[in-house]
Amino acid sequence: MERIIAYCGLACDECPAYLATQADDNQARARIAAEWSEALGADMKAEDINCDGCLGAGGRKVGYCSMCEIRTCAVERSLENCAHCSDYACEQLKGFLKGAPAAQALLDGLREAQRG
Repeated sequence: MERIIAYCGLACDECPAYLATQADDNQARARIAAEWSEALGADMKAEDINCDGCLGAGGRKVGYCSMCEIRTCAVERSLENCAHCSDYACEQLKGFLKGAPAAQALLDGLREAQRG
């Protein structure tokens, strides 16, 4: 499977919601909804678990991804992801990355690769 790196550095291609959607796996959707409801203190249902990845304007987005300000900024700037931004890492992204060290490592690695 091709890597799909979200604007914020999360790996969409590793996300259980993305994988369940692409496989059209309703049992996985139900399991993820239950897990995320408990972990996030939310009331998620299996039908809420539909995602085609956050890149681009179209496609289904799960939960917060559809209104994410980091995503909105990157789309407006026509970026592949935040690693390609001249303002990397902005305060908003830094705040997010505090809770997502794997995403930061991925974005940092992409920036290093750009430098050659």
